[in-house]
Amino acid sequence: MTGPIETQAAAALIVTDSAVRRIGAIIRNDGGAGMMLRLSVAGGGCSGFRYDFTLDNNRTEDDAFFERDGVTVVVDECSLGLLTGATLDYVEDLIGSSFQIRNPNATASCGCGSSFAV
Repeated sequence: MTGPIETQAAAALIVTDSAVRRIGAIIRNDGGAGMMLRLSVAGGGCSGFRYDFTLDNNRTEDDAFFERDGVTVVVDECSLGLLTGATLDYVEDLIGSSFQIRNPNATASCGCGSSFAV
């Protein structure tokens, strides 16, 4: 089942079941108690902006947080503006596996899918 996970922010970030399972596994194996996945957008990449994924155990006042099935995804306020309505997925196929973001705000993206333009 795919759907929005609870948030304090007005905008929705959709996180698929596959992404929730993978984030949970990463936190169990590499993070420990209290860790969250931080999703952010930074300048750079071949299309202008790039997605960054890090493990974090700190949340600030301007962070939106999304919780589902014991997994928390944190997005800072600036990044959330560029991610409104986006879907975070974890995809496994013959050539590898990766987190992928389908972002309705992106007007262009690079071939590898890790950067985008608005």
